[in-house]
Amino acid sequence: MMELVTARLKIDALRSADAAGLFACRAEPSVALYQGWCPADLAAAREFIEEQPQSPSSGWFQRAIRLRENGTLIGDLGVCLPEDPQDSVEFGVSLAPAYQGRGYSSEAVRALFAFVFDELGRHRIHASVDPRNLASMAMLQALGMRQEAHHRESLWFKGEWVDDVIFALLQQEWRSRQAGGAHHG
Repeated sequence: MMELVTARLKIDALRSADAAGLFACRAEPSVALYQGWCPADLAAAREFIEEQPQSPSSGWFQRAIRLRENGTLIGDLGVCLPEDPQDSVEFGVSLAPAYQGRGYSSEAVRALFAFVFDELGRHRIHASVDPRNLASMAMLQALGMRQEAHHRESLWFKGEWVDDVIFALLQQEWRSRQAGGAHHG
């Protein structure tokens, strides 16, 4: 379940051979700054990959974001599919700095939207982002997500109180944007 292919990307299960790439990406200070999970070492990245369900039907899971042309791991996409199909799907995306700024995150998230809304028929998807992460906030807005909340100092994260901004998109908004030919990102 959830193997997605776009013009430039393949989103699929993490493999044991991805451990070094996942560790390098998630341990990079500019990426780790906004991530709840950062592997302490290569062994922790391997263990994380081994714990990932191959065919998730609910709960949190991570998928690899790879370049379609050569399979290079460039980041990961985390998804939480609630058991209750009426509940909102949550996601987060991480991309290695060398691949940021090229539209890969937008491409991966658009593919996720199509999967969640068109294949699974879910009603709503949302993301939680640190407002200091300006690039992520801009990407979510460009993809048509609405900022629904800005919770001030609501999370104790890495030794400090941080804000949490919630962005969301409804199935009907996604379909309206697709029908209107709106393509941003």
